[in-house]
Amino acid sequence: MNGNGKAGETKPINVALQGGGSHGAFSWGVLDRLLEDGRLDIKAVSGTSAGAMNAVALADGWVRGGRDGARQKLADFWRAVARKGRFSPVQRSPWDMMWGNWSVENTPGFIWFDTMSRVFSPYLANPMNINPLRDVVAEEIDFGNVRACRAIDLFISATNVETGQLRVFSDGEIELDTVMASACLPQIFQAVEIKGVPYWDGGYGGNPAIYPFFRANDTEDVLLVQINPVVREQVPRTANEIQNRIDEITFNAGLLREFRAIAFVKELIAAGRLPHGEYRDIRMHRIDADEAFKDLSASSKINAEWAFLEYLRDLGRTAASGWLEDNFDSVGKTATVDLSGELDEGLKPVRGPSMGRRVREFLATRTKPAAV
Repeated sequence: MNGNGKAGETKPINVALQGGGSHGAFSWGVLDRLLEDGRLDIKAVSGTSAGAMNAVALADGWVRGGRDGARQKLADFWRAVARKGRFSPVQRSPWDMMWGNWSVENTPGFIWFDTMSRVFSPYLANPMNINPLRDVVAEEIDFGNVRACRAIDLFISATNVETGQLRVFSDGEIELDTVMASACLPQIFQAVEIKGVPYWDGGYGGNPAIYPFFRANDTEDVLLVQINPVVREQVPRTANEIQNRIDEITFNAGLLREFRAIAFVKELIAAGRLPHGEYRDIRMHRIDADEAFKDLSASSKINAEWAFLEYLRDLGRTAASGWLEDNFDSVGKTATVDLSGELDEGLKPVRGPSMGRRVREFLATRTKPAAV
């Protein structure tokens, strides 16, 4: 059954969720729309940082009540993030609210926070290792349900601090520390130790990891929900813009390496030099809102206002609706992202104008300043 209650074709797909702080609410919106539509059967999810949090909320909710339960748990989780965010010292200024600017980079709280993270390590600045988000995850997510979920395989990525290698946790390994390790930015938080091994944010090694899908199931369609732009056409000028671009390049590097490997294998399969079946002919798909994200500063990733999270959720739902309109028929048949040429020019959509058009229409309706 689809989201409108009509009988229709259901297609299996694996979903990869990028990390990006509060921008992960965009992925919430995408998942919410896909679950509502009901025509895609999510077989596995790979997530990093905020993507990991969306993944465990999805699994927890699925065990509680299927698709509807997953939608409700995702909403509950992000609502709890907003409630906790009300007590953050980093808040938008009245001027930013008046002009509809989601950035917090010019506020005293952010300037202090940013300066401290650049000068002092978290072992000095935060010796008690306080992390309000940990409390939210602990309170909202039943990890017993997450580990009991059989309908969806989960893969959570973290980076081994000692070796620099990516570590992918799955199924019975996933617990609170796993998710917090996946979201551990080393400038802000102390490394998370799991069985004596220290871990940092998984984005350094894979944002998110794609390769776990290859052995998880027979599904060859992978949908990337992307919140970190690969391509930016303008040279960053300010210190914050430069650091933001460095972070984007760093957190996309692992993903692009995997895409180049996938493209290479696809070429060998097409040429008959590798047997299809023994090797996967992955069909890549992507939902993004690059046009919207390019105007959001890096500081907005720590903006947890409910109005902002709602905006990102609605943006994600809009982008997902456009993608479904364009590309649902292609799932199971052909890729809708061109990985040829080793991605020299960034990810290139194969077809379908609806996602971009819908996102532009959405942005046009959101040009009015947010209420103070």
